[in-house]
Amino acid sequence: MSRASAKSLPQLSLRIDLDGEDRIGPGKIELLEQIREQGSISGAGRAMDMSYKRAWDLVDEINRICGQVAVEPQAGGKNGGGAMLTPFGEKLVARYRKIERDAARAVQKELEALRSDIARSRKS
Repeated sequence: MSRASAKSLPQLSLRIDLDGEDRIGPGKIELLEQIREQGSISGAGRAMDMSYKRAWDLVDEINRICGQVAVEPQAGGKNGGGAMLTPFGEKLVARYRKIERDAARAVQKELEALRSDIARSRKS
């Protein structure tokens, strides 16, 4: 175990269960962020090592479970179309990241204690 990994805290991963099977979590939010950055669903998929079909299916799922469009296709030109986040999509990403930061802050002491507990048990 490297010294850096011994010092780093366990990480909190946040998944929000909206309703039954409907969830928003780090993968969907990262996809939205990649769409924003790459300017297309296919580019976001490539950046995440994901097929275009999988990326499109996730976008469709996000739009469906939120009841609003989070990603809007852009009309193609000579280089084809693209995609961008709608104002709702931007708000969804920002709200998720804020919830994530607030939750991480709230459990920081417990994560530190967990790291210490694990480090002690690994030394035994």
